[in-house]
Amino acid sequence: MTINPAARQAQDATARFLNKVPVITATFWLIKVLSTTVGETFADFLTVQVGLGPLLTGAAMLAVLVVTLIAQLRAPRYVPWLYWLTVVEVSIVGTQLTDFFTDQLGVSLYLSTAVFAVALALVFVVWWQQERTLAITAIDTPKRERFYWAAILVTFALGTAGGDLANEALSLGFRTGSVVFGGLIVLVWVMNRLGMNGVTAFWIAYVLTRPLGASLGDLLTQESSYGGVGLGAGLTSALFLTVIVVLVAREQVNVNRHGVREKGDVPVIHPRRDYAWAAGGTLGVVLASVVLTSAAANNTVAIPAPSVVATSSTGASGIEADATSPLGDLRPFVAIVSQLKVSLRSGDFPGITARAKDLEVAWDSAEAAIKPASPADWHALDSAIDQLLTAVRATAPSVTAIDSAITGFRDTVSAIDQKQ
Repeated sequence: MTINPAARQAQDATARFLNKVPVITATFWLIKVLSTTVGETFADFLTVQVGLGPLLTGAAMLAVLVVTLIAQLRAPRYVPWLYWLTVVEVSIVGTQLTDFFTDQLGVSLYLSTAVFAVALALVFVVWWQQERTLAITAIDTPKRERFYWAAILVTFALGTAGGDLANEALSLGFRTGSVVFGGLIVLVWVMNRLGMNGVTAFWIAYVLTRPLGASLGDLLTQESSYGGVGLGAGLTSALFLTVIVVLVAREQVNVNRHGVREKGDVPVIHPRRDYAWAAGGTLGVVLASVVLTSAAANNTVAIPAPSVVATSSTGASGIEADATSPLGDLRPFVAIVSQLKVSLRSGDFPGITARAKDLEVAWDSAEAAIKPASPADWHALDSAIDQLLTAVRATAPSVTAIDSAITGFRDTVSAIDQKQ
């Protein structure tokens, strides 16, 4: 029987298509958690600190993801640096996807979590129907790899939505969240050791690493006054990316030295060495965090806090705040808006823009700490602040619109204070 040359060529290509994902090891999970943290902190850094805004940041990261994903899909074999670059990009875009639905479109976290859960289930159902396996040890055909990356993107979105929902519904906070989500992953590992299906355990743990990474990221980025380490989004992203680069470079060297396994071959992995690298990476993150925090504390110059206007509604700012609102002390934010209103009255538009930036950075930095205290109040004040920032950054800023947004902010703060 004569075989069609095109069919033979396709068959040979499939035979040469090697497994395109790494072996599941301790360093795999460490890099995965670090990448989820970077997805949270780096997106925040670009959006707020750099000032790109959510839409421009989202568009830029999506464009980069498309390029890296195409390169990953076209690669004939597993390339560590390309694979993990794609994971980091998927982490960022998956996070922004959920944030877009929640913050920009106002979709409930209950709804978005349910939608992403259904979407992931559909990916798995279609994947199983066509390939009869969901194992990542068998990502050895182009179709299976496309299913794999579709599932990865949805797991990041689901992990973001589900983690945010759990934090809001249970008021976990980033400290408790780190313990809870870390404990759930350990529980999945124990259940897997006791007989739980390995594929099921993997995908559950993969989803849980997203809220764990976000909680750890918040722990490092939040100011010490809110119970965090105080590294900030930029420094945390740089630290985690450094550790990721070191671990991935080690994996790349290992692949270059030993080659990529063929189908069915046992991978060249030394468990003790892998555990040592994972432990070293974890220890490096901890030590670097301690050193950087100490250095920042020693180099910090005390700057007097802006005066807080807490007079009557007929005072200079017309904004009142209390230190014991359901969200905690709102006076720092009120002080910034008070200064913004003073700049508005004097026609100082550069000052207005600067104070708006201060407000955005301060509010974003405090989110993880104060949001769990009263999610509904946080969303109300977050909406008021968004309206104020939108008015200030309009193409043609209107004094009336900005003043109206300040009034909305004042009324929201007053309503929250009355609940104490």
